[in-house]
Amino acid sequence: MVRERLLAAGRELRPRVDLDLDAEERGFDPPLRVEPFRDVPVRLAMPHTVVGPATGVTPVTVATPVAGRPPRARATGPVPCSPDMVALQVGGHEPTRREPAGSSRSLWRAMMAADAALVAITGRLEVTGDVPAALRDRPLLLAANHIGNFDAFVLVAACRKIGVVPRFLATGGLFDTPVIGWGLRATGHIRVDRGKDTITEAFARTVDALRTGAPVLAYPEGRISHDPGLWPELGKTGVARMALAADVPVVPVSQWGAHEAAWWGTEVVTSWADLRPVLTSWLRALRARPRFRVHFGDPVDLGGLSAGRVGDARRARDAIMRAIAGGLAPLRAGEPELPRFPDPTRPTDRSSPWRP
Repeated sequence: MVRERLLAAGRELRPRVDLDLDAEERGFDPPLRVEPFRDVPVRLAMPHTVVGPATGVTPVTVATPVAGRPPRARATGPVPCSPDMVALQVGGHEPTRREPAGSSRSLWRAMMAADAALVAITGRLEVTGDVPAALRDRPLLLAANHIGNFDAFVLVAACRKIGVVPRFLATGGLFDTPVIGWGLRATGHIRVDRGKDTITEAFARTVDALRTGAPVLAYPEGRISHDPGLWPELGKTGVARMALAADVPVVPVSQWGAHEAAWWGTEVVTSWADLRPVLTSWLRALRARPRFRVHFGDPVDLGGLSAGRVGDARRARDAIMRAIAGGLAPLRAGEPELPRFPDPTRPTDRSSPWRP
């Protein structure tokens, strides 16, 4: 039955491979990504990616056939998943890279330099804190609050200033833009289409990137905060699940001031008219030169939490969001309630549970 469900979700390719998913062996080649079904044998086609709900994904690779028997592969970590929630996705997905390499890496560093110049002419960047030296050679997840359209540019410049070159989880709309989208695709960043089935594939690629050593920067909130005071929203558990599934440390990143560089504008951009409020507010920022404050906090303690235990993703999310809010409070000490910068376009229909 499991095989029929899987093959119904995608087209079958050859050669055919038996996968006996057993969460014990590791180290095969070439890599596949498969959600482990403990003790459930399935027959699949290659190449493919099998993912479950946002609970984690396990790299699996195929062993060499022995004496004419079909090759076997085994999952490399116990992440429970129900067969009813499986999806088979064949082809068309972007490959997971350890980090931008060769010309791609050079391109991303050039883009980061151009970004730093843009931030420098727009305002004044102030960075405090750092990524501990002990974590610089390890897989790492950076989790930041989301306060405006310009804050991603500020975060890139802040990371460059402390010598960290992360991959970003970015909304799918950015990948569809003519210039920025090309740059994001060419330099190996990870597309996230909120509300679509492909969100599980983005989860898989992120966990894979973290496990192979690439630092990743993500927004736990998933959108610009709708809290009237611009404190972080509740946040989703996706980033926490990624950290637990990949077993990597999380460094909270708090920022303030980037919201003064550009208005929120509109939820969906359908024409140049929708960009007018953002562009005009940015031109005003060139004269005002706001302060962009970014703080890299101490790693969040997620000890004792597990990707496979019910409730631990929520507990990890809460710990991450509290750390972000705690780092944010000193950055905005002079405006603890409402931001001084008025933005009439930003929705204010949510309340933050993390305000100190």
